[in-house]
Amino acid sequence: MNEDSIRLLREVNAGCKNATNSFDQVIEFVKEQDLKDLIEEYRKEHQLVGDIAHQLLNNDGEDEKDPPTMAKAMMWFTTEVKMMMSDDDSRVAELLIDGCHMGMKSLGKYLRQYENADQKERALAGRLMNIEMELYKKLMVFL
Repeated sequence: MNEDSIRLLREVNAGCKNATNSFDQVIEFVKEQDLKDLIEEYRKEHQLVGDIAHQLLNNDGEDEKDPPTMAKAMMWFTTEVKMMMSDDDSRVAELLIDGCHMGMKSLGKYLRQYENADQKERALAGRLMNIEMELYKKLMVFL
């Protein structure tokens, strides 16, 4: 596996971890069952893609990338503060939409940055981008 493939997989894996951490954090605030079900469905999707990235890295003897501790702490703190100001389902949807948008932007950047990544790794990043787009659209009804 080439270096661009490794770097792209690490970013995909870290992005999936960020997403699942966010899902775990906000689900306790959700009141509407449809939104809970949607979050759980996409949590599983992100976990599956993250597991694939993790396995591909491990098969090549490479380590995965954890999101930076400070970034995780800041993300957690920001979410908690926003939820304290308004803990309704539309706020949860808004936060997750923002996360999807950030994920899509980051993936687009990484696909350009690591342009020499192999097709398998690029396809996995594209799959995650599609998952983010789907979730983004489905969350709009909860605003």
